[in-house]
Amino acid sequence: MLNNNSRGSVAMRRLIGPAAAAAVVGVASLTGAGVASAHVTANTTTVTQGGYGIVNFVVPNEEDVPTVSVRVSLPNLAGARTEPMAGWKSQVIEDPATKQVTAVVWTADPGQGIPVGQFAEFRVQGGPFPDEETVSLPAVQTYANGTTVDWSQPENADGSEPDHPAPTVSLPEGSGDGHHGAPNASNSDSSSTSDTAARWLGGAGLLVGALGALFGVAALTRRGRSGGGSGDA
Repeated sequence: MLNNNSRGSVAMRRLIGPAAAAAVVGVASLTGAGVASAHVTANTTTVTQGGYGIVNFVVPNEEDVPTVSVRVSLPNLAGARTEPMAGWKSQVIEDPATKQVTAVVWTADPGQGIPVGQFAEFRVQGGPFPDEETVSLPAVQTYANGTTVDWSQPENADGSEPDHPAPTVSLPEGSGDGHHGAPNASNSDSSSTSDTAARWLGGAGLLVGALGALFGVAALTRRGRSGGGSGDA
């Protein structure tokens, strides 16, 4: 038969396993949130349909050499500006006939670039963007060894993602005045903040629960040992 100490050890093993698993799941849900895709992507919280704003391009390095150039096509904007970046030069490309902005090119200074296993963010401010719900912004990524990756493929007919999808942004309806502004930007920021807080609270709750279970088992084990000692006496 099992004595009190052995029973306490078995009970502890049975509870520690699920508690530890719950803690791992909680931490994994936090660290896994917001992991960037390996593709070149675009996002915005300020641009509306037919309006002006800032678009952020996220460019990861997927090769064994640095990324030294990034070219992004723009949908014939009236104007565009780039954010200064240390170690990079930018050039706004205009159509000579229409004077509309058709692309932006970032070129790394000698010895600079996006290092292996890292990413960089490139920001463009301008407009007006098309009066469309979804806008495609194809990009070309060039590596130090001359390899280029053309991020321009549309979504497949079956809805699946192609190998090199074009970066796209979803634009909410604007105010109709053609000026800067994003009526949904604050809501988007608030939703993002709430979601992050919920993830942390959920993970913290799992960890607290796991610790509580461990402390409870420890207390039962100590009590069992004490009882076992009295019985032997």
